[in-house]
Amino acid sequence: MGPDELKGLIRTVPDFPKSGIQFRDITTLLAHGEGLAGSIQALAALARDLEADAVAGIEARGFIFGTALALELGLGFIPLRKAGKLPVETIGEDYALEYGTARLELDPTLVSDGERVLLIDDLLATGGTAIAGAHLLRRAGAIVDHALFVIDLPELGGASALAEEELTTHCVMAFEGH
Repeated sequence: MGPDELKGLIRTVPDFPKSGIQFRDITTLLAHGEGLAGSIQALAALARDLEADAVAGIEARGFIFGTALALELGLGFIPLRKAGKLPVETIGEDYALEYGTARLELDPTLVSDGERVLLIDDLLATGGTAIAGAHLLRRAGAIVDHALFVIDLPELGGASALAEEELTTHCVMAFEGH
């Protein structure tokens, strides 16, 4: 399936979580077997020429796409978790949300010094979560210079924010508006 066909499988929910927002719901893509497979194939096509030793996904939807991409590429998967979810000593990175802050955590023993890691999540908006993920992986010793997303919302400037952090973005599809 091509990007336009995949895009057609994304449900848009108006005025969620608040008025004026066009929420891009990937559950309809996930529930469509051919669409899910096509999205993983599209991500793998973006990643194949990138030098990588592992894939890191951001909880929770980044786990879905990241694990499947890691399998497709024959690489390991590194989970970037929400705070308090790991039973071992972690390192963490706080980041800003629209209405507060959040934290990502990582078991640093999962990353080897100098390991090249592809960062993945389902959607790129402002880029704050991906930047926090890249900072966290870099603190653990990884080289992170590429981030992959199924959906980009270009009006929100995430790709520019990631570029300022020396991250090149790769996206399967883009939606205008937010």
